[in-house]
Amino acid sequence: MKNINTLQEAIVHFSDYENCRALMMELRWPDGKVKCPHCGSEKVTYLAKTRVWKCYGGHKKPTFSLKTGTIFEDSPLGLDKWLAALWLVVNCKNGISSCEVARDLSVTQKSAWFMMHRIRLALQDKDGGKLGGEVEIDETFIGGLARNMHASKRREKIQGTGGRDKVAVLGILKRHGKVRTSIVPNVQRETLHAKVRGNVRRGSKLFTDAWTSYTGLNADYVHSVIDHAKAYAVENVHTNGLENYWSLLKRTIKGTYISVEPFHLFRYLDEQAYRYNNRMDMKDGDRFRLALSQVTGKRLTYRHLTGKDLEVPPSLAR
Repeated sequence: MKNINTLQEAIVHFSDYENCRALMMELRWPDGKVKCPHCGSEKVTYLAKTRVWKCYGGHKKPTFSLKTGTIFEDSPLGLDKWLAALWLVVNCKNGISSCEVARDLSVTQKSAWFMMHRIRLALQDKDGGKLGGEVEIDETFIGGLARNMHASKRREKIQGTGGRDKVAVLGILKRHGKVRTSIVPNVQRETLHAKVRGNVRRGSKLFTDAWTSYTGLNADYVHSVIDHAKAYAVENVHTNGLENYWSLLKRTIKGTYISVEPFHLFRYLDEQAYRYNNRMDMKDGDRFRLALSQVTGKRLTYRHLTGKDLEVPPSLAR
């Protein structure tokens, strides 16, 4: 792919199908040998008129396209729209709403919403093993703002520190490195300890706030605590890196997406983590290309996205 670093350049370049085809082939089959995604056979022929390949492997799905086996599969939208949408999602610092994508690409809001969730699936980070060195741990709650609630609802829902009826999210950040976030059922000691031990190498330096659930980690880690009631930082003991990340995340959710269902929250976490982890020394074109290299082998159907595949069949319902 030629040097493309702006949205305008990307739109012009990918308006030509052959440019889309060349880039997708380069990323899917870097050795230049096109293989059937169904059987792996190299005995294929390209049918230029229909823009598909025909496989002679002798199976029920003899034809396949560039979209087959990717997040784009079965989409009637062209790659010019898909690649433009991918560019917008990975390079807009505070996210971009489905309404705006719909206007920019001349598709319906429903289609744009579905596209963006499929793109978020591609942005999921692979488990790169346990983190080490200096690691910050912090938790936050994501949900409605108390000041936006009616007084009766505020009295009902906001109790204690205000975590009731909100979703708990745990963040693990390697300083000057990557962040990992995950939704947790609660912020009790057993839950947080299990997450920390599953993601951080034993013997690493841990930095947390004074939340009591973090006590006991000093048995396996060099654990330092900052009490936010007294100070936000004492020399290198702080969780300011994660506080910065929470600020970016919540600004995206509250300012761009406005209302995020808890059922889909993990997808928005994947999106923000991807941008944050690839923010340093990476141009927009490189960030886009990396995301595009992750679209293969992933599939998200509308039925699964909307939870309809979890519904009880009528024959089993009572």
